[in-house]
Amino acid sequence: MIRIKRIYDKPEKEDGFRILVDRLWPRGLTKEKANVDLWLKEIAPDNALRKWFSHDPAKWNAFREKYNDELKAKPELISQLKQLLKKEKVVTLLYAAKDEQHNNAVALKELLS
Repeated sequence: MIRIKRIYDKPEKEDGFRILVDRLWPRGLTKEKANVDLWLKEIAPDNALRKWFSHDPAKWNAFREKYNDELKAKPELISQLKQLLKKEKVVTLLYAAKDEQHNNAVALKELLS
């Protein structure tokens, strides 16, 4: 099972294995408070795509396509995530964005599902 959660929300036992999928560490959050099992920053959109998207809902569909193209070039990271999904009962993809519907964790979950 794949869950998505904002990293600023309180960690819970139900989160299972917690993976931060952002390129940048979240502002104002210590590693202890974040309770991250794995920081997979390489799977995040590259800086150019991240800045272009800027969490603009009007660019969401184009962002998802471009991000999926980036992920196709990183099969080893997708494979690593799929192995974790087989091993762990629950995996929670963590993100820092305020927009809960238009972020790379949502796009990544869609790709993995």
